[in-house]
Amino acid sequence: KGVPRGWGIFSRETINPSPPQRRDSLYKRENSIKRVSHRFFMKKILFIEDESALQRAVSEVLGKEGYHILSALDGERGFEMAQKEKPDLILLDLILPKKDGFEVLAGLKKNPDTKDIPVIVLTNLEGSVDVERVLAAGATTYLVKTNYRLEEVAQKIKEIIGG
Repeated sequence: KGVPRGWGIFSRETINPSPPQRRDSLYKRENSIKRVSHRFFMKKILFIEDESALQRAVSEVLGKEGYHILSALDGERGFEMAQKEKPDLILLDLILPKKDGFEVLAGLKKNPDTKDIPVIVLTNLEGSVDVERVLAAGATTYLVKTNYRLEEVAQKIKEIIGG
């Protein structure tokens, strides 16, 4: 005498959607997969810098170059993020709150999980003692902020990790 209770809520349309509905949902699913998978193939750069305006500017330039940028405003947080995220490259300032760049670099190079990550030091310190100390600690490159445009920094990154 009819359909058992609760069975009437399904229609043929909800079980087997018409072609336009099916196409729309496949299109949406395909595009979301492309967005997610694109991020997996982007090179990850961790920028440890306490000046948020510079972080935004660098993130914008490098984002346009196709890099995924992670940001940390202090050395302690940057060190934690490097261990967790394992970026392809780290941009590191030396003068940072909580943990300075020298400590961060030393910690990164001691850790087996992060020791092979290239580190570009991007700072305002120009002393030859600082340059020698950082390069001896394992930094790949030492750049003085005032001597390089953002596009030149992006070019240095491309030379090191590609893009």
